[in-house]
Amino acid sequence: MPIKIYNTLTQKKEHFMPIEEGKVKMYVCGPTVYNYIHIGNARPAIFFDTVRRYFEFRGYEVTYISNFTDVDDKIIKVAHELNEDVFTVAERFIDAYFQDITALGCKRATVHPRVTENMDTIIEFIGSLIEKGYAYESGGDVYFRTKKFQDYGKLSHQSIEELHLGARIEVGEKKQDPLDFVLWKAAKPGEVYWDSPWGKGRPGWHIECSAMAKKYLGDTIDIHAGGQDLCFPHHENEIAQSEALTGKPFANYWMHNGYININNEKMSKSLGNFVLVHELIKQYDPQVLRFFMLSVHYRNPINFSEETLNDAKSGLERLQTSYQNLRHRKHASTNLTDDDDRWLRKISELKDQFIKEMDDDFNTANGISVWFELAKNANLYLMEKTTSNQVIDQFLNLFEQISDILGLRFTQEGILDEEIEELIKQRNEARKNRDFQTADKIRDQLKAMNIILEDTPQGTRWKRG
Repeated sequence: MPIKIYNTLTQKKEHFMPIEEGKVKMYVCGPTVYNYIHIGNARPAIFFDTVRRYFEFRGYEVTYISNFTDVDDKIIKVAHELNEDVFTVAERFIDAYFQDITALGCKRATVHPRVTENMDTIIEFIGSLIEKGYAYESGGDVYFRTKKFQDYGKLSHQSIEELHLGARIEVGEKKQDPLDFVLWKAAKPGEVYWDSPWGKGRPGWHIECSAMAKKYLGDTIDIHAGGQDLCFPHHENEIAQSEALTGKPFANYWMHNGYININNEKMSKSLGNFVLVHELIKQYDPQVLRFFMLSVHYRNPINFSEETLNDAKSGLERLQTSYQNLRHRKHASTNLTDDDDRWLRKISELKDQFIKEMDDDFNTANGISVWFELAKNANLYLMEKTTSNQVIDQFLNLFEQISDILGLRFTQEGILDEEIEELIKQRNEARKNRDFQTADKIRDQLKAMNIILEDTPQGTRWKRG
C-alpha cells in the first residue's frame, strides 16, 4: 500500500507519488540561530526526522535538507547586546542546535545550508524575479509584487481581498502595496551586509528557503515541511517566489505539525512560557522527550507539562523493560516448538499493523499503541513454561525496527552487561542450593546497581529501577 500524506495545500490525505521513483526530496525549515532551540522547534525536528526514517525503512532514498538562518534581525540584536559579531553568535547556536537534536535522536540532514554561504544564489534568484516583473527595487530594498502572483493565499486558503484587509505598511517601508513583502533589505549603519546590484544589504527571511530549496533539490520538490506557524506568511511567500520564478509547482506535498501548549496554554513569547531543550534535557532523558513528542499525532496540538512528560517516561520504561526481559530470557531459551507458530503469526500481524498505521499520514501515536501491544504479547510469551530463541529473536527484531523508525535507542544501559548477568546466575545458583543469605546479598547488590529482580515460575525477570 502507498503512503498517505495529509497535504496542507489540498486539505486532504493523498497517496504519496514521488517525482522520481524510489527517491524523496524533502525540505524542512530550520531554526534562526540566535538562541537555544525551544520545545516548539524540537517538535518538527523530531517528527520530520521520523518521517525521513520511515521513508528509509520503506526503501526510499531520502535527500533531506534543513537550513540555518544565520543572519537576521534577531541575530544582529543579540550580537549587538553581547558585543560580538553576527558570525560568532550564529556559530555558537548552530553548535548548540546540533548538540540538542543529536541528544533527541535526530539524524543530521543530508545538507544543512546556511544563508551566509548561499548569498550569490539568493541574489541571483532576486535578480531573476525583478527581470520577470515580480519584484522591484525601492530605496535599496527589494519587494515582491504579491498581487501579480495570482495564486497567492492558496496554501493558507485565504483570498487576496481577505489578506489585504489585515495588511499595512510599517514605518520606514517603501513598498508599493501593503501585501508586498521584502526580498532584500538595505543595511542600516553598523549592520553586517553583502554587496548586491541594489546596494549593500542582506536577504529577507522568505527568499532564503526558496533559493536554497531550488539549489539543493530542484525546481519542484516532493515534500516541504515545518511547524504550523510557518504556513502563513513564510511558506505562502515561498510558493509565490518560487512558482513566479520557475512557473512550476514548488512542492507537491506540504506538511505542518501542530502547536505545543505549556500547561494547557499556547507557548508564546508574550507569555514567557518558552521551555528550552538545552535546559530540559538536563532534567529528563532526551529519549523521553522524543517519545512524548511522538505520542500524539503530529497535526494535533500537544500539551507539555510535568505530568505528561512523566507519563511518557513511564510508557517508555514499560517498553524498555519488556525489551530487556526478552534479551535476558533469550539465554535460557530452547529451539522452536510447534506451539510457537501462533506467536510468530502474531508478531507478523503486529508488524503489518504498525506499517498500516505509519502509512496513514505517519500516525506515530497509533504506531506506539501497536508497540505497546507488541510488548504485552512479549510479556505473555515470556510467561510460557518453555520459550524459543527463534520467537524471541522475532520479538526483538520488531522491537528494534520500531525503535529505529521512531528514533528511540534502547542503549547498552538498558541491557544486562556481563557483570550483572553473572550476579543473577550466582543468585539463582545460591537459591537452588538454599543459600538464601547469599541470594539476598546478591539481590541487594543488584538493587544498589538499580536492577530490580522479580522471581516468576518462568525464571527471574528484571528491570531498571
